[in-house]
Amino acid sequence: MNARILDGRSLGRTIRTQIRADVEELTRNAAVVPGLAVILIGEDAASRVYVTNKIKACADVGIRSTLIEYPNDVPAEALIDAIKHLNQDPAMHGILVQLPLPPHHDVRAVLHAISIEKDVDGFHLYNVGGLVVGDMIFSPCTPFGVMKILDHAGIPVEGKNVTIVGASNIVGKPMALMMMQRDATVAVCHEKTRDLAQYTILADILIVAAGVPNLILPQMVRTGAVVIDVGINRLPDGRLVGDVDFDGVCRRASCITPVPGGVGPMTVTMLLANTVSAARRFVDRTRGPILEPKRLEGAAPLT
Repeated sequence: MNARILDGRSLGRTIRTQIRADVEELTRNAAVVPGLAVILIGEDAASRVYVTNKIKACADVGIRSTLIEYPNDVPAEALIDAIKHLNQDPAMHGILVQLPLPPHHDVRAVLHAISIEKDVDGFHLYNVGGLVVGDMIFSPCTPFGVMKILDHAGIPVEGKNVTIVGASNIVGKPMALMMMQRDATVAVCHEKTRDLAQYTILADILIVAAGVPNLILPQMVRTGAVVIDVGINRLPDGRLVGDVDFDGVCRRASCITPVPGGVGPMTVTMLLANTVSAARRFVDRTRGPILEPKRLEGAAPLT
């Protein structure tokens, strides 16, 4: 069996075309250019690459981005004060704090300082709690992108056995909640799970976000399963690989995302969609519904 490749780059380009049109509509009809503030702390090379990609993506669709940089030793109080200032800035509709943060910062306090109306990463307690009841304002970008990949490929979720490898607050846990909203049966595995293969082999849909290169081998995957590889790891020789043995698993899976070019581009695309959705909410909140009632491709509710 040769697995169907789920191309996140291609789908991302399609969604960004719609996002670009929505930005133009907001600018034309409401004189509002969606704005995103990106806060980067320290000199972490990977974080800087991610931020650069997000800023380039904003420019591509017409979103105005502002990069705010702080040294690694910025006081926690200064960071919180900066976020509170951005909460009051009407030109900034979304706020993103690039993670990870230096150890002296309380990540939970930083994320909770962001207004729920500007939490385009979907990490605020309100949005995380909203995942449980299906009433969040913004969905976390990576799980949101995974759902869009599955929907676009016509892969049903209802009634399926879904195994998620990795229980982070950013991917694994919200991914599980989104899947349960779609009536999937979900197992969440993590570093303390014993005999990981007994869970992965049962999965109709296997989602891997563990950060361990080639963790998932072909014999751990059910024949015909859909495999979503969220991991991205750089090997000593410079190659980027996921958490799944791509070449081997391709011979067993029915569908698989590549690394790079799978989930990664969709994560950034969903950030753009959430930012434009935040700008549209701002217009509705401050001026009334003067725009055509519509939903962005990529920003529709998951329920």
